Amino acid sequence: MTKIAIILGSTRPGRNGEAVANWVFEKAATRDGATYEIVDLRDYPLPHFDEPMPPLMGQYSQDHTKEWAAKIAEFDGYVFVTPEYNHSTSGVLKNAIDFLSAEWNNKAAGFVSYGSVGGVRAVEHLRLVAAELQMATVRDQAALSLFTDFENFSTLKPGDYQVQALENMFNQLEAWAKALEPLRAAVAVA
Repeated sequence: MTKIAIILGSTRPGRNGEAVANWVFEKAATRDGATYEIVDLRDYPLPHFDEPMPPLMGQYSQDHTKEWAAKIAEFDGYVFVTPEYNHSTSGVLKNAIDFLSAEWNNKAAGFVSYGSVGGVRAVEHLRLVAAELQMATVRDQAALSLFTDFENFSTLKPGDYQVQALENMFNQLEAWAKALEPLRAAVAVA
């Protein structure tokens, strides 16, 4: 069965991302095409990148990197739940992505973002990063506005159109994760 991580890309106290990730997980739990799991970056407190070798080499020396690599390697695809900070994603999410290389390769990625303009600029940045790491990003995404999809900027109340956007993203993500299985298998054998 296809296995997809919902990566909660904020560790900030009072973060809106936890409600967003839980909403994504709740909707994903009704699906038959894949199993989903929340991976909270708070549970993987990575320092700023501290490996002596570039991630492309796959020679991880730090226990925290090995633990993170093992977790990410379990999945066939990812839903990145990201806030938008200064026209980009959170530093903690970018750092977590940068720790690894091969574990991301030939996997599918979808996005659920939130911010004053729906977090779309954070996703545009993440799409470039994902391309470098050989992830196939899907087109559809849920982009939650702090003005219209949150009450008082803190209580998640997404509109029905966001549920449809999320379903479209799930459909694409599951299809791409499945389609990339032969590439992952070929690399595993090589």
